[in-house]
Amino acid sequence: MTFQRYRLLALLTCIGMFLVLIAGVLVTNTDSGRGCGTDWPLCNGKFVPAYTVESMVEYSHRMISGIVGLLVGATYLVTHFWKPARRRENLLYAGGALLFTVMQAILGAMAVKWEQSSIVMALHFGISLFAFTCTWLLYKLVKRQTAEQNGQAEAVSSKKERLRQPSAAGSVSNRLYGGLIAVIAYCYGVVYLGAFIRHTSSGGACEGWPLCNGAIVPELSGSTAVAFAHRLAALLLLVLIAIVSIYVRKAAGASSELTSIGNKALILVVLQVLSGGLLSFTLTNEDAYVFTGLLHTVIISALFSMLVLLAIRMRQSMKK
Repeated sequence: MTFQRYRLLALLTCIGMFLVLIAGVLVTNTDSGRGCGTDWPLCNGKFVPAYTVESMVEYSHRMISGIVGLLVGATYLVTHFWKPARRRENLLYAGGALLFTVMQAILGAMAVKWEQSSIVMALHFGISLFAFTCTWLLYKLVKRQTAEQNGQAEAVSSKKERLRQPSAAGSVSNRLYGGLIAVIAYCYGVVYLGAFIRHTSSGGACEGWPLCNGAIVPELSGSTAVAFAHRLAALLLLVLIAIVSIYVRKAAGASSELTSIGNKALILVVLQVLSGGLLSFTLTNEDAYVFTGLLHTVIISALFSMLVLLAIRMRQSMKK
């Protein structure tokens, strides 16, 4: 094993986990969760099921998840047993990816064998999001370690040091770090609420965008209240990330790596809000809704991972 191969393994695992996320959303958006009946891991009692759209979508999700599960396991084993990779941070990300992958597999199997409530099913996406974030963080870390091993560390680190220590603007405070952790927790809550809306098909309760049913504050009852709460939560998330981005810029400097990550998070949350609007406009078009739903998932996955990366980099800068 070399760092180049280790990096490739981490990259393939990250891409695979991203595909698991996409496949899971596709299952939900096409209502294919029962495409294989109540059989697991077989599909309607067969290794290769009869062709229907629902069975193919559901079975493809299972196959992708199985292959990626093997990749996650292989990545963890290499990280644990290959001495150059056996570092605390590597093990944390690889172990986290393995833990959340096992959890999502168990929850997925339970959902097939015994029908679960929407409250429980919404957790399935949240767990997958944690697994993806762990694989992405591991790839980012291994990429840096590979550069160091290839003798590129001097050029890379000098650039990053200029980014991390741009000025005497001061260091990141514990209060700012704590606020970011709270924003990440809140972001996960927004993600969970969005997943709950998908599983309960409540998105159509709020027609139009940015208004809900033509009103700034619609009649808050049933599904309308849930859909409207998600919109308000997303708007508040935009405000919170904008505030964090401003304070990070003041604390770390305009050209710092922390500011760069904060700016990317701000761009992503704006795109997330806009993609939510696009999602509402395509609710009545099933074909378009599948793709806008996938776009919404891609952006929120990138946003959550970026916020976690910002917290990690912030914590590292505070220890210096």
